Amino acid sequence: MENNYWPVVLTYLIINFYGYTVMYTDKQKAKKNEWRISERQIWVTAVLGGSLGLTIGMFKFRHKTKHLSFRVFLPVLAVLTGTGYIYLLLYLS
Repeated sequence: MENNYWPVVLTYLIINFYGYTVMYTDKQKAKKNEWRISERQIWVTAVLGGSLGLTIGMFKFRHKTKHLSFRVFLPVLAVLTGTGYIYLLLYLS
């Protein structure tokens, strides 16, 4: 495999780390009753590829787990975006 895959791998890791920190930050803001991160921003992050990090953060911090849409669609989106990134890596090789 050539070195063409590194930008894709780094992008995937960065967006998922960002998703994880979004869940952590929003949970902390919820505890302090501060201004929150919008659900729209969370979903945009998920669609752009950060759904795995968001899903891990959701269960790790027990945040948004009462919302059926997050509990169901974030893991589904994580599988879909993960599959898309794998397809992209195979296409680049």
